[in-house]
Amino acid sequence: MASKSPAKSSRKVPAAPASRASKKKKVPSKAPPAVQLPPPPPKPLTLEERVAALEERLQNAGEEFRKAYQESLDMSWIFHDAAIEGTVYTFPELKAAMDPDAAIVTDSSLQPICEEVRRHREALDFIRDYGLKKRLPITVDLIKKIYLILHPDEGDIKTVKYRKDIPQHRLYFHEYAPPDKITYKVRQIIDWLNDPETKRTRSGVRIAARAHYDLLRVFPFATDSGKVARLFMNLLLLRSGLPPAIVHSTERQRYYDALKGASTAMTQIVQEAIENNLASVEKLLDVHEAKAYTAR
Repeated sequence: MASKSPAKSSRKVPAAPASRASKKKKVPSKAPPAVQLPPPPPKPLTLEERVAALEERLQNAGEEFRKAYQESLDMSWIFHDAAIEGTVYTFPELKAAMDPDAAIVTDSSLQPICEEVRRHREALDFIRDYGLKKRLPITVDLIKKIYLILHPDEGDIKTVKYRKDIPQHRLYFHEYAPPDKITYKVRQIIDWLNDPETKRTRSGVRIAARAHYDLLRVFPFATDSGKVARLFMNLLLLRSGLPPAIVHSTERQRYYDALKGASTAMTQIVQEAIENNLASVEKLLDVHEAKAYTAR
């Protein structure tokens, strides 16, 4: 006999009690607080903007500071430019040569050094003055004029001679132009500088560095072609409204290596020299302005 299935109960089973968590009132989540981002760093100044800012600061620094700065700059410029060529002046030698009250040098051993330094400083004054007169032309005679300031006994613009041989230079080891090609190659450099396309497509730094590089690879004079090329380069920089590029004596080997390589390496050296010069002046002005502020 089949067993009967139990009858279904009509009684409702109570639901399970709600958990405590489900009884809590839901609170809408708050948005996380906005993160305050730091302001973007200021845009770096261009070379021209740094120069303009420094000029204004120099004008505000007073005549005494500017005079001391100019003397220090000239001494540093002459020292490093000579050291690149292998001649190292001492501080007393430079001071004696550049002291306006020491027109006569009593120590006979200092006399040749003083004359050399004074001619170098005369060349600095010349390129500064010429660099400001932007309407004056850039010519072959300008290069000869710079050389004659350093070597006044070599005659005049019409009689000064380019080198006649291939020098065995103890420092420069790049190839030089043959003597019979010097006149043509110097003219090429000047024509390139005066070509409107050159100015339109290149910065002042690139133009000056390339002219210096090309002139030294011509090596037009038997002596001081390096000084002449650097002075000419700085004249071009000053004409572009830029500060001089004083190649530091510690960069000597790198400088010679650049002359044996591509012109881009020389452009990099010139760019760094300008920036180092600016940084040096900025540091001097920072110290001077801090002292002036403290003294108020």
